[in-house]
Amino acid sequence: MTELTQLFDAVNAGDRGAIDRLTAVMYEELRQLAHRRLSGSARGNSLETTGLIHESYLRFLKAGRLRVADRNQFLSYSSRVMRSVIVDFVRRHRADRRGGDAVQVTLQTDIIDAAHMSEDQLLRINEALDELATVEPRLVQVVEMRYFGGLNENEIADTLGLTERTVRRDWQKARLLLSAALS
Repeated sequence: MTELTQLFDAVNAGDRGAIDRLTAVMYEELRQLAHRRLSGSARGNSLETTGLIHESYLRFLKAGRLRVADRNQFLSYSSRVMRSVIVDFVRRHRADRRGGDAVQVTLQTDIIDAAHMSEDQLLRINEALDELATVEPRLVQVVEMRYFGGLNENEIADTLGLTERTVRRDWQKARLLLSAALS
């Protein structure tokens, strides 16, 4: 058994110390994942790479038992958690903000061809994903893994047990549906 496999087994068994060790082993990949998501953020955005990783880690602990079997599944779960952290951060920030000077939170994606994404756009994407989840939950998984997790088509296909071609079609379909929902 590899070290990661042993850690996944321990995490699945509810070993809280294993979550610490797993995070330490996967830290560099999580850091790269978070950095990619936040790399284009507008100045003044107080959510940074380290903060996103640490907040995600706290949510891992809060969840207790994670159900992950491999690296791709863990990165998929991490993508979903990071989406939740970013959306909660934007909501908190908007609730605290006074006046009309909107701070931009930029996430680079093919979903919207814009250099900077506003908080409103991010919340609209989140709402559109929630609506899409009621009809096409697999499409939401693909978007989370690709957009928030930065996984490639091969990794997504392995995680979901699909072919790369199906993942490409799901990604195209999700982009079209989200584009229509956002316009």
